[in-house]
Amino acid sequence: MTNTEWLRVPVGIDAPRWVTRSRCRQVLAVVHTVTSGQRLLEAVELVESDPRVQVTFSQAPDTFSAGVDDFLRSTRGVVLPWEQATRERFDLALAASYGSLHLLHAPLLLMPHGAGYGKSVSVGDEPMVYGLDAQRLMHNGVVLPAAVVLSHEDQREVLRRQCPQALDVAVVAGDPCYDRMVASLPRRDAYREALGVTPGQRLLVVTSTWGLDSLFARFEDFLPRLLEELAAHGYRVAAMLHPAGWFAHGVRQVEAWLTECRDAGLVVVPPEVDWRAAVVAADQVVADHGSIGVYAASIGTPVVLAEPPVSAVLSDGSAQELLQRVAPRLTFDRPLLAQFDDAARGAPRLGELMRERVTSRPGGSAAELRGAMYRLLDLAEPGRHRAPTPVPAPGGGGPGGR
Repeated sequence: MTNTEWLRVPVGIDAPRWVTRSRCRQVLAVVHTVTSGQRLLEAVELVESDPRVQVTFSQAPDTFSAGVDDFLRSTRGVVLPWEQATRERFDLALAASYGSLHLLHAPLLLMPHGAGYGKSVSVGDEPMVYGLDAQRLMHNGVVLPAAVVLSHEDQREVLRRQCPQALDVAVVAGDPCYDRMVASLPRRDAYREALGVTPGQRLLVVTSTWGLDSLFARFEDFLPRLLEELAAHGYRVAAMLHPAGWFAHGVRQVEAWLTECRDAGLVVVPPEVDWRAAVVAADQVVADHGSIGVYAASIGTPVVLAEPPVSAVLSDGSAQELLQRVAPRLTFDRPLLAQFDDAARGAPRLGELMRERVTSRPGGSAAELRGAMYRLLDLAEPGRHRAPTPVPAPGGGGPGGR
């Protein structure tokens, strides 16, 4: 990217010559991956309607950058070249991943891109909660973010252990993804209709994260078996794969791998569709160690887990680790319907446990997050904050959150 390709509006030294609305606070959304970009939209939507604010986007370097170009086009926002974004000043930067953030010239608000902070990494010989460790939060001895968004009060103690220098910038804001799913529950019938679920049918959603420990990688025969075993019992089966899986292999290739299953009736939820609508619509969810099983259980949907992964390490005390400990396990030597019935009986108790672990601010995440952004922008919050809104129905347009 050369300087001649930089944008001259709406940011930059000459931008006042060309803009239609001036003196706006400049907010930059830093998109590393499709997943982090989907989560950032939750924050962007809280400030972008303010006439005093201009939001722009930029793609930061990342291993899983495939698909980000299409995602950014789908936002219909202004996209700055990364080289330009790192040479301009902004009033606020938003990120939900970690790479290259030290290059920014802006107060940084950093938020998780999943259900809290669920991964554990080794730093030396000691396990650390990924995302709340000094390696991610500091650069040259200085705390990078001006605000670190936590979904739960318990994460303060993790921060105290791993990066006490960042305690002063911690903001317990709850989980906007959970709150949007709760707000979406009244639209469940509309989501089911959009997915082709007819009255009397039951919807089973199979969700897989990315990587060799994922359900999609480890159980190649699982979807065909589900379709064969459940066809006579009034089930519709839908499959959702993490965007990193779609884009690492290519949408064409993943769709090709699923061709026979689709011919047998499988509903494939593409990566640009808001996955939350499918989970709200579901009667049952089969999940692995990703965040979607956590969210499904937290809204009361029965969840059955695939066998535990071989090498994926979950952080102690996280919602993902709790789900792995207490949720029922899928076994292949028992009829599937009996296992789903068992999961349904235990769903209310599992849902209660997961809700307590997912968020310390149920229903309040958007207001907390909005307040933190306006404090960093040094602006008074305008008017009253709106309640969380339902997610769009599949096929309803717009990029989804994950």
